[in-house]
Amino acid sequence: MLIGIVGKPNVGKSTFFKACTLANTEIANYPFVTIKPNRGIGYVRVECADKFFNTQCKPREGFCIDHNRFVPVELLDVAGLVPGAHEGKGMGNQFLDDLRQADVLVHVIDVSGSTNANGEPVEPLSYNPENDVLFLENELNMWFFQIFLKVWSKFSKQVALEHADPVKAIVKQFSGLNVTDDIVKECLRELGLSNEIAKWSEQELKMFASLLRKKTKPIIIAANKIDYPSAEKNLEAIREKFKDITIIPTSSESELALREASLKGMIKYIPGDSGFEIINEDSLSEKQKAALSFVKEKILARLKSTGVQDVLNEAVFSVLRCIYVFPAGVSKLADQFGNVLPDCFILPKNSTALDFAYKVHSDLGDNFIKATDIKKKQTVGKDHKLKSGDVIEIHARG
Repeated sequence: MLIGIVGKPNVGKSTFFKACTLANTEIANYPFVTIKPNRGIGYVRVECADKFFNTQCKPREGFCIDHNRFVPVELLDVAGLVPGAHEGKGMGNQFLDDLRQADVLVHVIDVSGSTNANGEPVEPLSYNPENDVLFLENELNMWFFQIFLKVWSKFSKQVALEHADPVKAIVKQFSGLNVTDDIVKECLRELGLSNEIAKWSEQELKMFASLLRKKTKPIIIAANKIDYPSAEKNLEAIREKFKDITIIPTSSESELALREASLKGMIKYIPGDSGFEIINEDSLSEKQKAALSFVKEKILARLKSTGVQDVLNEAVFSVLRCIYVFPAGVSKLADQFGNVLPDCFILPKNSTALDFAYKVHSDLGDNFIKATDIKKKQTVGKDHKLKSGDVIEIHARG
């Protein structure tokens, strides 16, 4: 699972990334702070199965707080993109190529309108963030189109000459973009395109590339800097205009402040919560008290969260529609080392018990006999579709 964090310079991408990962990332108020992509581990928040069994888990990866399990996902923060990125402007081609393996993209925008198209600071509300939503979609679509256009003439003619299956040929040729048979078939069906791909017009190819991009690199928008005065006015406008895109208001700076304060033992805070508890008020400076008060009153009381955790969860479980499943045994929830419910796996939608077996270990998949739904104490077959929160035991030969 790889989540790409994208957007123009100076909108708070690196702050968003650091808030998710607490990685040592450079943050500054000027364009192109990030040149090489930053990789780090963020976490999606789910209800831990230990609550069902009235016990306490011990994760091998991630962590658990008050029965809230935080499951690791990889994040990739690429340098800021500007209009014309697909033509190489602002090192755009390099930055776009960094996104090839991303499963979903978080587009961080400055919803306060205080940065212009090139990421330069301007007066708040003087720039329309709707432009950024449109520009990124266009850059990504044109990036895909150019990847296809470079090889399409020769490739499509070869497919025709060899009487090859066009779907499988496209998947093989563009496997680096996370293209699958089902996705290609969906695109062909939705656009009503012929399987004789050599006869496609350039416009048809552009339509196909754009839809393929949408399905392989779906976007969720983090409407950042929502803490700026009047930013909500812009938020309402972009939600009205882009009803088919998930848009979540965020304050990355607030989330970063809360997580760093929690790490230092100043407060108790569970990422994604609507509040926090000050552990020792006497240890806080007046400046720290004022900052925490601002977050509590201006962000959490109004929006119920900083939005950062919500973005990651929505990206994985709503946009990608993934599920999470715990492996365990009927007679024992712990592994051989005594770790209770040590693992939690994220799987694609419609995953079966057999898919889960392969996710845990290839040998379990190869030698699959049956599975047991531990919560329901029911035996299920290999084609049984799993749902989020399931606790499954795999039975295999040998």
